[in-house]
Amino acid sequence: MEARKLAQMIDHTLLAPEATVVDIERLCIEATELQVGAICISPSMLPITKGVLPSSINVAVVVGFPSGAHSPETKAAEARQACKSGANEIDMVVNLALVGIGDWKAVTIEVATVRAAISANVILKVIIESALWSDQQIAGVCTAAVLGGADFVKTSTGFHKLGGASHAAVRLMRKTVGDSIGVKASGGIRTYADAIAMIESGANRIGASASRAILAEAQ
Repeated sequence: MEARKLAQMIDHTLLAPEATVVDIERLCIEATELQVGAICISPSMLPITKGVLPSSINVAVVVGFPSGAHSPETKAAEARQACKSGANEIDMVVNLALVGIGDWKAVTIEVATVRAAISANVILKVIIESALWSDQQIAGVCTAAVLGGADFVKTSTGFHKLGGASHAAVRLMRKTVGDSIGVKASGGIRTYADAIAMIESGANRIGASASRAILAEAQ
C-alpha cells in the first residue's frame, strides 16, 4: 500500500500515563509530518496547544480507559468534556464485565449513553478488548455496540496482559459488523507487515505508536 494512503488510516497514538504536554506536542508535530489521519491521546492532554496540529488531522480521545469499569454516565461526561475541549473522535472502552456475562442489552445502553452525549458528527469507536473473548462474545459485543450507535469497533486498549489485535479477531469483527461500520485494529502493531495484515483482515483504521517505523517501511 502507498505510504500516503496508509498514513490516512493510522491513529498516531500516545497513551502512556506518564506522557506530558511536551510529549503530546511532539506527537502532534510528528503526526503532521507523517500526514496521519488522527492522533489518539488521553483526555487530560486536551486542549491541544494551539498551532501544533492542523485541522485536517482528527483528535481521538480515550474514555473509560483502560479498564472500562466506569459507569455509563461517567463515560458520557468524559466524552462530552473531551469534545468541548477539541476531540472529534471518542474511543470508549466497553464495560468488560458486561461482555463476560453476555449482557448485550446493558452494553447497548452504555454505548447509547455515550453516543447521546456527543455530537452526531463525532466518530465513536468502542474498544472491546478482543483478546479476552470467544468468537461468540466478540460477535455479541460488536453487535451490541453497533446497536448503541458505534461508528467503529476497536480490538484493544493495548494495555491488557492478554495482548492486542489478532487477525482472527479483526476478521470476525468485520464479518459481524459488515461494511458500513469501521473496524480499528490496535495493540501490538509495530511494522508495515503488521499493518497490512490487519487491513487485509478487514481493518480500516490502525492504532499505532510506531507510525513512523511503519510508514518508513511503506516507502
